[in-house]
Amino acid sequence: MKTSRLLTTIAFAFMMLVSFNVDAQEFPPLDKSPMDLAAFPARGSEKLIKVYYSRPQLKGRAVKSLTQKDKVWRTGANEATEVVLMVDMKLGETLVKAGTYSLTTMPGDTEWTVVLKSASSKYTASITVPATEAKESLEAFSIAFVKSDNGVHMHMGWGTIRVAVPFTK
Repeated sequence: MKTSRLLTTIAFAFMMLVSFNVDAQEFPPLDKSPMDLAAFPARGSEKLIKVYYSRPQLKGRAVKSLTQKDKVWRTGANEATEVVLMVDMKLGETLVKAGTYSLTTMPGDTEWTVVLKSASSKYTASITVPATEAKESLEAFSIAFVKSDNGVHMHMGWGTIRVAVPFTK
């Protein structure tokens, strides 16, 4: 009787050990270009704009070797950068309806062309803006918003390159 109880206890312990190992999850390592969200305003629920993007890292490389001059860049890594407008806004002179758009850029030496495209690819808006140099270098591609008199500027930076994209009401 004691032997069968001992065998039952050992069998139960073995089954518990196996079941814990079977249920254990394998989590992937951190993404090399993590996803991020930039929004305006940053706090509160009355958002005007949100941008979902991945943040590639320089890792000793030059921005200009990762973003080829006069060629379309996905503006981030992994997946297309997504801009969500909560209200109708203007990009340059073009009225852009509230909705979700992919964002691409065409980097140049002194200016970048920024393009918003709807999911159906039937609607596109673009603007060309100056590219400037900063003293501080950013290791990770970054997007931030700053309020302007008539809307908001989306600032993109990587390395020492800075680009400000005006969205107006």
